[in-house]
Amino acid sequence: MTTTQAAPAIVTGQVLHFTANPFHADPATAAHVDSDGALLIEGGRITATGNAPTLRAAHPQVPVYDYGPKLIVPGFVDAHAHYPQTAMIASWGKRLIDWLNLYTFPEEMRFAHPAYATEIAARYFDLTRAHGTTTICSFCTIHPASVDAFFTQARARRQRVVAGKTCMDRNAPEGLRDTAQSGYDDSKALLDKWHGVDRLSYAITPRFSPTSTPDQMAAMGALWAEHPDCLMQTHLSEQTDEIAWVRDLFPEARDYLDTYESFGLLGGRGLYGHAIHLEPRERDRLREVGAGLVHCPTSNTFIGSGLFDMDGLMREGQRIGLATDTGGGSSFSMLRTMAAAYEIAQLRGRALHPAELMWLATAGSAETLHMGDKIGQLEQGFEADFVVLDLASTPAIAQRSAEAKDIWEAVFPTIMMGDDRAIHAVWIDGSAAN
Repeated sequence: MTTTQAAPAIVTGQVLHFTANPFHADPATAAHVDSDGALLIEGGRITATGNAPTLRAAHPQVPVYDYGPKLIVPGFVDAHAHYPQTAMIASWGKRLIDWLNLYTFPEEMRFAHPAYATEIAARYFDLTRAHGTTTICSFCTIHPASVDAFFTQARARRQRVVAGKTCMDRNAPEGLRDTAQSGYDDSKALLDKWHGVDRLSYAITPRFSPTSTPDQMAAMGALWAEHPDCLMQTHLSEQTDEIAWVRDLFPEARDYLDTYESFGLLGGRGLYGHAIHLEPRERDRLREVGAGLVHCPTSNTFIGSGLFDMDGLMREGQRIGLATDTGGGSSFSMLRTMAAAYEIAQLRGRALHPAELMWLATAGSAETLHMGDKIGQLEQGFEADFVVLDLASTPAIAQRSAEAKDIWEAVFPTIMMGDDRAIHAVWIDGSAAN
């Protein structure tokens, strides 16, 4: 995979813009599509937006990339993933704990070999780019080489990403355990090496409470207190049997969230994947601190976790992003992930608007990662990461889209049935990726 040299460009087509969060305003006014829109790209950023003929006339020397009726949307932002699980995605027949022991942990042990970590990192970025994902927040393994491989590949591709060494010092195979001290030391060294380099950010990463002793949780909390500008990512309340396990391991805790809160691992820059089976106190505390909840719908159905309460949590004012959770999630595609989010919301009695789904996969996830001022929107000053969608990429989609009465009816079939064939072009850091 290569990116062309960043140079000034005008990109034209149908351009999606958000004026507000469509969950908190009328979706019909919170998002709109400029049918003859344009973006002026300079130095990796969007320096102007507007009507295509006007921008072209104002910058006659700038090359034009005309995408005609295709839809230009912000690059997809995957707010929770496990790139080391790339090779074992779609593994059959288990719920969370058995799935970890049978599939995940054996695969993650292979990342002790730097060459393998590099191979999988390169494959992962190729696969996600093919599906229009331009920003990823990923867990790595306990091996520092897994973090180095991920960041090295992302830097070469000029992508904005977040990642961290996964810390586990119990309830995992010997080859996947660190210690409270080595987890702290390795994480700090990797943070010092990578955080803030180009478009890279480090996330402090205790996998989840069952695989970290109280000593390690305290060490991770101390590291976060020392580096409060970093994100912290973990898992919360994914499955009911997991919650029961947490109760056994932390009998003094008020609830699952308290196993993080009591060790300094609850905060506004915290990312809590899944968050399905939340107690009222947990919901209140997450909202109070402004924490990020990350919905992983294909994973939640694939391993039988439960139905995320998108409508209720949004109405409470929670900060929510969207994610594939590969390889617990069964697809690298954020389009497929949007479709699954729609299906889960339907099962809870709420039909999400296409604008809400697009928001979740772009601006919503960007805000959850505290990058809402940089990515996730196609506005002046934002970084030029975007995707060009073919709204007629297959015969089935084309025939439905042709009958659409408005732009959202035209977009929805691509959300529900689209795959990598719908990704006509991907631009990263102001350059077309090939």
